[in-house]
Amino acid sequence: MLQCLTGLVYLSAVLTFATLTGAQAECPVQLNPRRAVVRYGDSVAVTCNTSVLHQGMGWEASEGAVPMTKNQNLITWSVSKLIEWDIKPYCFINYKIGDPAPCQVELPVTVYKTPDSVSISTVDHSGPMMEGEQYKLQCDVHDVAPVQYLAVKWYKGQTLLHQTTFTDTSETPVNETVTLLIRPDRADDGAQYRCEAELDLGAEGPQPHPTNSSKPLNVEVYYKPQHSSSTETIIKDDEVILDCTVKANPAPTYTWGSDHLKEQISSSVLKSSTLSPGNYTCTATNALGSDSKVFIVESTDRTTFWAIVLSGVAVAVTLIASYLIFKFCFSKNSVI
Repeated sequence: MLQCLTGLVYLSAVLTFATLTGAQAECPVQLNPRRAVVRYGDSVAVTCNTSVLHQGMGWEASEGAVPMTKNQNLITWSVSKLIEWDIKPYCFINYKIGDPAPCQVELPVTVYKTPDSVSISTVDHSGPMMEGEQYKLQCDVHDVAPVQYLAVKWYKGQTLLHQTTFTDTSETPVNETVTLLIRPDRADDGAQYRCEAELDLGAEGPQPHPTNSSKPLNVEVYYKPQHSSSTETIIKDDEVILDCTVKANPAPTYTWGSDHLKEQISSSVLKSSTLSPGNYTCTATNALGSDSKVFIVESTDRTTFWAIVLSGVAVAVTLIASYLIFKFCFSKNSVI
């Protein structure tokens, strides 16, 4: 009778073992969670349980070890303050009848630390940047682990520009420096750049991912004046306004040129009721260059004259077209 009971117990253990998969197929225990992600200095607790009869089970670890016990099917490994970077705990069980050697399943543990600081700076440059020239930005990430889970992301405003990941498998904190090349244009004047250090520790890690951001780097860009058009026609009315205002950094100065101007004008806007018809050239200048725009002032009389001429031409064209159509139709009817 005793031999039958022993055989049933052994058969039950074998059947349970056969239903397990993966790394635990050779050792009938389940870890919950299967992977531990712990912030450096925080607590951690992971259970190990089994559904088979056993001769004893326990946890081996440099911290939080649990001695082998024979009368439990669930035991917990726990550490109140984990400060070991490369800890490798494993749960073991002795369940094979007649085999004194236990099997074991290692618990993957990731101990992480967010950066002490993240900073952004320009390399070998200070002051305003020149439009069209290339510059290097640098992001310094201090004391972060593990670096293989780190991504350094570059932003201009809310736009992601680039990101860098790492293949270093070091488990202890390291410093990382990442650079980004930029070529700013006038639209970037006043833009804010920043870099972020993000730790993506997987599904078992904290959600959302821990992120540390640098303070924004404000960029000033110098660019020359550039008008949207080179000429503009103005119809002279009671008062004429010629507006030459254009964006530039540094702010431009303005000069006007015309045979009709008797004095030098430095304003960006020319406003007068006595301007004569003709061409007026405005030039905007700063340290990077200059750009000119020609204002063509036409009198209302001249405009009216050309309007009458164009109207007359349109009427003439209409009459000729009507005559030709009538002649064509009349000729066709005569043939029939």
